[in-house]
Amino acid sequence: MTAERTDVVELLKEQHAQIRHLFDEVAHTKGEERRQNLHDLVRLLAVHETAEEEVVHPFARRHVDGGEQVVEDRIAEEEKAKQALSALDDIDPDSPEFLDRFAALRQDVLAHAENEERYEFAHFDRVADRGRLQTLARAVRAAEALAPTRPHPGTDTTLKNAVVGPVAAVIDRTRDVVRGAMD
Repeated sequence: MTAERTDVVELLKEQHAQIRHLFDEVAHTKGEERRQNLHDLVRLLAVHETAEEEVVHPFARRHVDGGEQVVEDRIAEEEKAKQALSALDDIDPDSPEFLDRFAALRQDVLAHAENEERYEFAHFDRVADRGRLQTLARAVRAAEALAPTRPHPGTDTTLKNAVVGPVAAVIDRTRDVVRGAMD
């Protein structure tokens, strides 16, 4: 889909499909291929969740009935996933311990995505017109362009992202370049 025709719900659901695909790729590969797929998954999850925290959750809080509780539940799920992702960083991706933890993470993240689609995104068409949803998609893309590329537990709000996010993004993107140069 083109940037101008994609609304925020379509964009986020496309990203959820990419996340599901990357979970499959990590689970079914080994060695360097698994490491690269894991890197791609972690990067997508980090920028995706940051953009949701910056753009989607504030919109849902203001416009969805019961939005405050819906968002608080999603943030709790996101924080749990950030902590699990961060813990995986120190484990050899080919070890049995990694696969066990990865399977648990996968289950939690996919349940989280389903909850977002069901309890948050499903209401957006009723509270905003297509133009507003397209504007939100552009805002999500802008937030993703500046987001950290690794999980940072504890940065689950717009304020925390504003304080920690820019520094974390620079560090993460530097690490990405260094890692790319070493691969």
